Amino acid sequence: MGKIIIGTSSIPFGEIKKGNWPDCGPYFDRSLAFCQAWLNGEASFQLNTSGSTGTPKTIDISRRQMEISAAATGKFFDIEPKANLLCCLNTDMIAGKMMLVRGLEWDSIIYLQEPSGTPLADLDGLGTFGFVAMVPAQVENSLLYSIEKLKNIQHLIIGGAPLSHKLQKEISQLSCNAYQTYGMTETVSHIALAKITGLPPLIYRTLPGVTISTSKDSCLVINAPMANTTLTTNDKVTIPAANTFIWQGRADFTINSGGIKIQPEKLEVEIASTMEMHLPGKRYFIAGAPDEKWGQRVVLVIESAPISTAKREQIESEIAAKVKKHERPKNIYFIENFTETPSGKIKRIASLEQVLDKFI
Repeated sequence: MGKIIIGTSSIPFGEIKKGNWPDCGPYFDRSLAFCQAWLNGEASFQLNTSGSTGTPKTIDISRRQMEISAAATGKFFDIEPKANLLCCLNTDMIAGKMMLVRGLEWDSIIYLQEPSGTPLADLDGLGTFGFVAMVPAQVENSLLYSIEKLKNIQHLIIGGAPLSHKLQKEISQLSCNAYQTYGMTETVSHIALAKITGLPPLIYRTLPGVTISTSKDSCLVINAPMANTTLTTNDKVTIPAANTFIWQGRADFTINSGGIKIQPEKLEVEIASTMEMHLPGKRYFIAGAPDEKWGQRVVLVIESAPISTAKREQIESEIAAKVKKHERPKNIYFIENFTETPSGKIKRIASLEQVLDKFI
C-alpha cells in the first residue's frame, strides 16, 4: 500500500484512513483529512473555481469524475504503480487535490510539500520522481536553483498560467517529459496536454475518452467523462487533427478595434522576445481599452515601475516591426501589481480596470 511522506514522517495510506497522523500543521492536516475522506469512500467533494474569468464559485465534484480523471492521466503517461509523486501545489484547489487523488488511486508514494516557489530545494537523495505537477513560477525557480533535480522528474505537467516563450525553450532542453496542461475545475483538472518542444504553437492532445469540437464562434466544445457534461468554453481554438487543438486565446478577451478582431494572447506570443530582452521576468498582457473612434484600442499593460523614455521607444519600435499596424499597442501602461486569482493567475479585466481608473 502507498504512503504519504511529509518531511521525516512516513504515513501509510492505512493509517491515514484511520485518521492516524502526526500534527504537521494546518496545510498538511487539511490535505490528509481530504485523503482520509477519499480512502473512506466519500462520494462527493466541494471545490472552488479559480475565478480567472469571473467570480469564484463552489461546485460539487463526484468521486467518479475524479477517478476517471486520474485513470485517464495514468493511461496517457503509462504511470507505473508505486511511482514517486511530488505534490507541491495548493491542495485546496483542484490541481493539488487531483495530485493527491492520483497518488491514492495509483498506490503511489506521495511526497507532500506546502506550496512554495522552490519546491525541489529541500529534496535531496530521493532519486527520480515519476510524476510532478507545478505552476510556471515553480519551474522557473527550479531551473535557476534545482536544475539537476528537475532533470530527475520523469513526467512533469505545468499549469495554472500560460508559459512564456523563453520558459518553453528552457523546459524543452530538459531531459524530462514536460507538458503544458489545459483544463479547469469544471473538467476536474486537465483534459488535454501539450508537449513542450520550444517551437510554437503548442499542440494539445486530449486525454483518453475526451472528444472535442468547436462552436460556431470557433470556441472549444468539450465532451469528457470527467466533466460529466458537455462544456462550451470561451477558448478560441483550431483543430488541426482528431483529438488535438491549438489554443488561440480567450473569446472574452478578444479586442474589436474598428470591426477588426484582434486576439491579445496571440500578440503576446509575438512580442515575447522583445519583452524578455528589455524587461526580463516582468509580466504583461495585451488588452482592449475603450476608444471613442474605434470602439477599442490595443494597449500593453506591464507589471513594472515606469521605464525611461528611450527604453519605452525602443520597445515600441521593435513591437511595431513584429506585428501588423492595427495590432500595435497605442498606449503602454505600467502598474505595480496585477490583480490575481487565489491560484496566482492574472485577472486581466480587473487589472485593466486598475489601469483605466489610474490613467484614463
